[in-house]
Amino acid sequence: MGKFKIAIVGCGDIARFTAVGCLLNPSITATACMDVDEGKARSFARRFRIGRAFGDYDKLLARADVHAVYLAVPHHLHRPMIEKAVKQGLAVLCEKPIAATMDDALAICSLSRSTGVKVGINYQYRYDSGCYALVEAVRTGRLGEPLYGRCNIPWHRTKDYFAGAPWHASKQKSGGGTLLTQASHIIDISLSALGGEPVAVEGSAARRVFSDIEVEDLGMGIVAQSNGALLSITSSMIAVPERPVTIEIYGSGGTGLYTGSTFPKVRFFGVKVRRQRPPVRGLHALFRSLEGFRRWVCDGVPYLVPASSALRVLAVVEALYRSAESGRREAVDDRYRQFETP
Repeated sequence: MGKFKIAIVGCGDIARFTAVGCLLNPSITATACMDVDEGKARSFARRFRIGRAFGDYDKLLARADVHAVYLAVPHHLHRPMIEKAVKQGLAVLCEKPIAATMDDALAICSLSRSTGVKVGINYQYRYDSGCYALVEAVRTGRLGEPLYGRCNIPWHRTKDYFAGAPWHASKQKSGGGTLLTQASHIIDISLSALGGEPVAVEGSAARRVFSDIEVEDLGMGIVAQSNGALLSITSSMIAVPERPVTIEIYGSGGTGLYTGSTFPKVRFFGVKVRRQRPPVRGLHALFRSLEGFRRWVCDGVPYLVPASSALRVLAVVEALYRSAESGRREAVDDRYRQFETP
């Protein structure tokens, strides 16, 4: 195949890191980019040495010679843009979440399954060295039976976050606020670490600072797992000052504590653990995720986040939103299980 050629769609903040990842990876080249603001796309192309820039997605798909598309666009556009690429036989790496709604997410997975075209979701924390070591420690039984966990996402956003990308404030376009847009990375890892399947949740959401938006700036919840474990979630975009995320997993034989910062780390208490490393090397989890996606498409090496594996976290977050509205304990939509590997 030679170099893996990818098109970057949506030339915002996260796409800049992906473009750097392409420049640093000798096996990947970004040959095209697209943004609805074509001038922005052209500037992006010049900055990151990308050959072609487009202002229209359909034109990019028709004219760009690529193996895959990377999508960093508003959440409500994930399904239609993924579907267009897949129908042309192009693999897709999409930023999280998989979609704004569970129905859209299930449709994406059904199309990927029926066509055989690979769709991955960039839950890059699965390639974070500390998160990977934490999940593997639980999976291999080093912490004993997982009993409960806590995750905290004390982040901070200003009004510019919404002014610069108004779709973030829209429930229809984003699917949700801090629980989905910021916390889903950490909820995804926490669910994986605790094992079992999410069964029911109790959630609460609020707009404590940004009163003129449709989504929450503060969310909390409890997730009950099928193995009896409980997960406590706190997510904020209003913490002052912003602090690193933490994940705590308490088992019958020991405890694991992950702290995400500039240099993420994991510590274990009460037990000695030989830390496992992610299957891909690289400077950053995003760069490892990008290389993992390339290996999946080119060589068939399993990617840690195929689209089907991103359904569970969306099901949990949607249940948290239903609970916050109803004031009752809500069951988790288990339709995602139809796509699980036996």
